[in-house]
Amino acid sequence: MKVMKRLRQDGILYLMLIPPLAYFVIFHVIPIWGMRLAFQDYRIIGDNVWVGFKHFEVLFSSPAFFNVLKNTAIISAMKIVFGFPVPILLALMINEVTSRYYRKYVQSIVYLPHFLSWVVIAGIWIKLLSPSEGAVNLIANFFGLPSVDYMTSKDHIRWVFVVSEIWRSAGWDSIIYLAAIMSISPVLYEAAKIDGATRLQMMFRITLPQISGTIVTVFILNLGFFMSAGFDQVFNMMNDSVISVVDILDTYVYRIGLVNGQFAYSTAASLFKGVIGIVLILGTHFTSKRLTGKGLW
Repeated sequence: MKVMKRLRQDGILYLMLIPPLAYFVIFHVIPIWGMRLAFQDYRIIGDNVWVGFKHFEVLFSSPAFFNVLKNTAIISAMKIVFGFPVPILLALMINEVTSRYYRKYVQSIVYLPHFLSWVVIAGIWIKLLSPSEGAVNLIANFFGLPSVDYMTSKDHIRWVFVVSEIWRSAGWDSIIYLAAIMSISPVLYEAAKIDGATRLQMMFRITLPQISGTIVTVFILNLGFFMSAGFDQVFNMMNDSVISVVDILDTYVYRIGLVNGQFAYSTAASLFKGVIGIVLILGTHFTSKRLTGKGLW
């Protein structure tokens, strides 16, 4: 009876869940059954042949695989280390803005890049970093510094990925932290003001501790995508000059699977990536639970 009563009261909310649930079922749950291809030899005509761990043995004996594994780990680690704190800092700064008009203006600006596709963003950054007419190099030339072709430089291209990812995602990712900040009881801030606390002290003593659960949850979920490193970004910004340092697991799977037609082998690589993601999520959850008492559940 309670279930039916709740369905009647919140029926619209449950209906709104149908599209995202359908998306996850169709594109994330049903494809799990197809992962059995990692243990088979694919046949266009006839049944697939069961070969056990053959493709994994080939995978782990391939120097190319370990190179893309290293690139994936480096790029993902750089994005987490340098990119994860930015939305938190941005949310804290937006929260300190007292003018409602100025706050909405800033939020609109920082949210906008999220709605651009990586095709558009790649074009913007390639133009921006052009060695001949890019704004970055023109400013560097003005101060007497030499031009640098960032998009073809193995020393710079990973940093281009990190900075462009922050530029695109930081504003949108800050929404969840702003929502967590808005849920903090104003009584805490009023009591702190009476005690003479400054805005900075309230930020470190009230705001950050109150949103620490949200920060831990988002961090754990981000680690689940550690082995992804951003296919759309890398695929659109990668070129032959830097492929050796930016070729990641997703582009590797795309190339050997869809381009070269090695479906079973690419499925094995994709399954390996998924297993590592699950291990990272569970490992981080239980470690965080033991150290801080906070985790995903």
